Amino acid sequence: MFSKSCEYGLRATIYVAEQSSLGNKVGLKAIAEAIDSPEAFTGKILQTLTKNNIITSIKGPYGGFIIEDYQVKKLKLSEIVKVLDGDKIYTGCGLGLKQCNEKSPCPLHYKFIEIREQLKNMLEENTLHDILYTNGVKNLLWLKR
Repeated sequence: MFSKSCEYGLRATIYVAEQSSLGNKVGLKAIAEAIDSPEAFTGKILQTLTKNNIITSIKGPYGGFIIEDYQVKKLKLSEIVKVLDGDKIYTGCGLGLKQCNEKSPCPLHYKFIEIREQLKNMLEENTLHDILYTNGVKNLLWLKR
């Protein structure tokens, strides 16, 4: 459902938020390794996220990427998805067809409407903080999978 850049962008943002909560700035190479993404591709994604104020880039020998704690608490997953994929996830065809609409629906059209609505609600109702802390306990095992 998400583009590859959006998948990696979500993973990178969650990872940077997690590391920031531990007081760590994290570099491009470490992020790419942690999220299992090509370094150059990760760099472009991080550039987009930085340009759109999702993450902060600190330059210099002691630099890296961070997300401020206040931002972790308020940043909704839908904001990250919007920056990387736009709104096509909410409007696009479930089969990826260009000509799918009410007048000319694909076989999944009406079933996919419900799924898109549930996905939209999940992305709009959850912040990075909600994702990092499950039942109030920090979830540090997600990258080990």
